Amino acid sequence: MKILVTGANGLLGSNLVRELLSREYQVKAFVLPNEDFETLENLNIEKVYGNILNYKQVLKACKDVDAIFHLAASTAMWPSRCEMVTKVNVEGTQNVLKAAQKVGVERLVHIGTANSFSSGPKENPGNENCNYEAYKYRSNYMDSKYQAHKMVLKAVENGLPAVIVNPTFMIGPYDTRPSSGQMVLAVKEGKVIGYTPGGRNFICVKDAAVGIANALTMGKVGECYIIGNENLSYQEAFTKMALTANTRPPKLKLPKWAILAYGFWGSAWARITSKKPIVSYTMAKISCDDHYYSSAKAVAELGLPQTPIERGIEESLEWLKIKNYQKNANQKI
Repeated sequence: MKILVTGANGLLGSNLVRELLSREYQVKAFVLPNEDFETLENLNIEKVYGNILNYKQVLKACKDVDAIFHLAASTAMWPSRCEMVTKVNVEGTQNVLKAAQKVGVERLVHIGTANSFSSGPKENPGNENCNYEAYKYRSNYMDSKYQAHKMVLKAVENGLPAVIVNPTFMIGPYDTRPSSGQMVLAVKEGKVIGYTPGGRNFICVKDAAVGIANALTMGKVGECYIIGNENLSYQEAFTKMALTANTRPPKLKLPKWAILAYGFWGSAWARITSKKPIVSYTMAKISCDDHYYSSAKAVAELGLPQTPIERGIEESLEWLKIKNYQKNANQKI
């Protein structure tokens, strides 16, 4: 089976490509023009440059494949209202769906986000039956991913054999930018001065890759699967990161009002200077809420592994050390 992976060089994509290769699939990696394949070096894959906003390029990439994993998306949280984010996540997904239907793929696995479902407290975490409530954050990223989520379900009604997987917060190796690795590195270097009142669900990215790869054959068409593992408050998460990195965890609990004020002024200053804020008002609001989810459905139906998150933290630190990202992380958060 030959598989197209869009957004193949990101944190999840780089790990998913390796998981697919381990199963002896042929992989075609689709990334933006002018981007490098740093995380995919020395792998036996077909490399293709293209933009998901260009339907002709997407269709050309899809013509000789049996299945598609659609990962490419804009995850930008600043500015919170950004039309390009919506364009990439909605129109880009529309192009992939159209091309998939045109060539008649056997399966499309769409990578969404757990935020497409409402979360809950630890004793009653969110699941695949919960409604979307993240509109309250006024984030084009979250809203556009939910819109794309609904588009995939509509395409299923029209005959497309698609499955949706909804990852939570992933940690692990091959984190080029870095993304979640920034949090791990900041804790390691003592740049996290405290913790916010909220929390979220965490998963090792290699586990996420296994569960998502399993969705190709084990997932049920038209079904959604939350790909997650441990529900941790930020205090618990930062403590795990610090202990894994052999450093002291932050002890200061930051009050909600202070976090929101910091985010408000961060957004205001960013608008004045045209520089991306360390923490925006939207990010501050999110950090004060509990974003806990249950991945029981994915564990039962996709065989989703549940490796302790400490392993993902270790692998993230190993990768960051190799890539020497420490020199770029010199701001306190």
